Amino acid sequence: MNDWKTQIDKNRVPSHVAVIMDGNGRWAKAQGLPRINGHFQGVETVRRVTEACSEIGVKYLTLYAFSTENWNRPKDEVDALMSLMVSSLKAELPTFLNNNIRLKAIGNLSSLPVECKEELDETMAATSHLNGLTLILALSYSSTWEIKNAIQQIALKVKQGVLEVEDIDDQVVDSNLNTAEFPHPELMIRTSGEVRISNFLLWQLAYAELYFTETMWPDFSKEDFYQAIVNYQNRERRFGKTSEQIDAP
Repeated sequence: MNDWKTQIDKNRVPSHVAVIMDGNGRWAKAQGLPRINGHFQGVETVRRVTEACSEIGVKYLTLYAFSTENWNRPKDEVDALMSLMVSSLKAELPTFLNNNIRLKAIGNLSSLPVECKEELDETMAATSHLNGLTLILALSYSSTWEIKNAIQQIALKVKQGVLEVEDIDDQVVDSNLNTAEFPHPELMIRTSGEVRISNFLLWQLAYAELYFTETMWPDFSKEDFYQAIVNYQNRERRFGKTSEQIDAP
């Protein structure tokens, strides 16, 4: 068995890793359990991966926790997920504080149930002074929703005369996205064997490396995460240039 952690070059660890945590429901079904049991087990994986990020020096970890489309799932599953989120935030606050982890969130947070939104706000406020790993939860999030809102904000600034059309560049778009305060991810990981990005960070992932694994999220281990990092480090990131340009002194 490979010891993937020892193969990681600590000088080339991605600053920002984004993860689509997929396969909780299918994992539970395969175990003969209710779908929500998979989500409970998935919380343990979040803990493992967050710890792994801290160990190797990842600065930002974004987790696709709940999409705008997920509101269309059965009501009992959505209710259970929201309840799980509240209980998990309460339980994990001491871990955040003890491990210098700052919690942030992106998405249409106003659509969350009141108790969930209040617990989220309290946890973010309690960790706002920390400067280690920033854990970003994408909640009631979709990239098309985010980009539409950014376009509306930019259009309003043009209408108000505070922004000229010819001054709209990548930086202007970035500054009007939910993720304005964070760097773009260099690596996106998706578990469970699905090979798509499902309306997640479409603008921000433009030049990210994409890593897909058959492993279901509840089974995703630290070693699985370290393997993804090694895979990332073995790729050549050219950003439109040739290999010769990259290698030139």
